[in-house]
Amino acid sequence: MATPALGNDRLDRLTDYPFTRLANLLNGLTPRANVEPVVMSIGEPQHTPPALIDETLRTTAHLWGKYPPVAGTPDFRAAVGDWLARRYQLPSGLFDPEVSVLPVAGTREALYLTAVLAVPERKAGQTPAVLMPNPFYAVYEGAGLLAGGEPVFLPATRETGFLPDLDALTPELLERTALFYLCTPANPQGAAADAAYLARAITLARQYGFVLAVDECYAEIYLDTPPVGALEVASSLPWAVSPWDNILVFHSLSKRSNAAGLRSGFVAGDPALIRRFNRLRSYSNAGTPLPLLSVATALWRDEAHVEENRAAYRAKFAAAEEALQGRFGYVRPAGGFFLWLDVGDGEDAARRLWTEGAIRVLPGAYLTRTNGDGPNAGAPYIRVALVHDTATVAQGTAALVRILDR
Repeated sequence: MATPALGNDRLDRLTDYPFTRLANLLNGLTPRANVEPVVMSIGEPQHTPPALIDETLRTTAHLWGKYPPVAGTPDFRAAVGDWLARRYQLPSGLFDPEVSVLPVAGTREALYLTAVLAVPERKAGQTPAVLMPNPFYAVYEGAGLLAGGEPVFLPATRETGFLPDLDALTPELLERTALFYLCTPANPQGAAADAAYLARAITLARQYGFVLAVDECYAEIYLDTPPVGALEVASSLPWAVSPWDNILVFHSLSKRSNAAGLRSGFVAGDPALIRRFNRLRSYSNAGTPLPLLSVATALWRDEAHVEENRAAYRAKFAAAEEALQGRFGYVRPAGGFFLWLDVGDGEDAARRLWTEGAIRVLPGAYLTRTNGDGPNAGAPYIRVALVHDTATVAQGTAALVRILDR
């Protein structure tokens, strides 16, 4: 008789992580000889990290011997507060970083823990719902399910402007909603919520008593106009206890500063939620090492490297657009650094691109789930990350078109 699996059986309800699925899909397939592989499947920036990182580490090495406080340092919190006020034009004195900011080990860890923070045993006498766009960042689903909630996938298609249709949410669903993950600019489509959309989401969160977790980690990579943010919108809305009631926003240095290995970001918003988040992380996380926190503080205070970063991405999108010429349903994104391309069959396209061009992309089906018995809305798509230098992006997208457009 087979031995039953040990541990949390909710894990068995999750599919493999998207990159594990991609590795399995391409296992045993060999690219053509003499072709240099180009990995465009993962959103790992390839730009040179700012020199500020090494410069700061050299002056803070004496701090490696100290345990880091989970809440970070006053200097870090002040730097984040100043940046938020500057970036989102928050009214002077309205945002208090001492009670509304917490450093985190990148947004993945924080987004996962948000479900532990937000999902109760029952909501409205039912299994709590955890809402998320479809397609979505895989951590949303894993966090919601493992926290005991029911992931509810909200279509974010071309027809809905690549964001969930808030007017399609029924009162019955909203009553049992504990948490709503919203990504803007969206991963992978790059759509950015406008102020009216965010105001509606915030109002629903307050009306129905759920946490609105706004993942804004791509907000500093935009092509034309800086995307609005949830705190920016909330600052002009009515509130009961705090201007940030029911809201948590998440930012990271991984994309903004090309520092994925730093594993540094922050969560900000509702002081009551931040206080509980701090308590949760005291049990679950060792805190960001003080030298790395000093680096993060310096990076949030510097805009020059971010402006250079944006200019580089604009050049890469221009190169990709030149190659695509509107093929595969390409839509110029408001933010982020992904192409979301309708190629008919994402898995087949991923295999062909790898074997014929040594180009690694991610099938859209690995970022989406079916709704009921219908087809997987992401199955026709691939996600392509424009993280390499402009020349590599130009060559890679040109090769993608040659391989798939025949």
